[in-house]
Amino acid sequence: MSTGEEQSGKMDKTRLCWGLFLLGVLVLVLLDQLTKLWAARVLKGTGGIPLIPGVFELYYLYPENRGIAFGMFQGGTVVFAVFSIILIIGILILFARMPKTKRFLPAGIVFALLLSGALGNLIDRCVRGYVIDFLYFSLIHFPVFNLADTYVVCGGILLVLFGLFLYKDDEDLAWVIPSEKRDKAAADGKSESDGSGNDTDQGGKET
Repeated sequence: MSTGEEQSGKMDKTRLCWGLFLLGVLVLVLLDQLTKLWAARVLKGTGGIPLIPGVFELYYLYPENRGIAFGMFQGGTVVFAVFSIILIIGILILFARMPKTKRFLPAGIVFALLLSGALGNLIDRCVRGYVIDFLYFSLIHFPVFNLADTYVVCGGILLVLFGLFLYKDDEDLAWVIPSEKRDKAAADGKSESDGSGNDTDQGGKET
């Protein structure tokens, strides 16, 4: 296979990965937004709908959530919206750098979950000025949440697990930092090491 054909194959693979990634994010965000619209129309102003009595129910949180996930830190809508935008940009940059191979498919799923969660709640903050929460574990009085929160929590848990058990080698994370910066950092570290060695030698000679 010629170099041109190899490059063309890589480009096609990259486009396919991006397409599947964005499609997955679109589906998850739509699911989040549709369930929130349903909750606002059906659950608001009611006592909720018990799915498992005494354990889990659909309950519209009112006043609405103007904080972050699970209703924490109320009143910082603009700050959290800016933070979400920064997070979204960071996720897209990391996915762009990620090798588009089967080994990193789990990492791609994590990025899709995190991006979907950030987008889902960002849409609420920008359009409504608050986030709709309607999932409630009444058994443990857990803060009311939504699907976007679930995406973020699941993505975060998977990120930690994959980091501990799947991507344990340095080579697995080499793509996170561009090769130019990595080489420069290594060169700087070597220079510092050589400098300290020379100082030690000079000190020994003076002694």
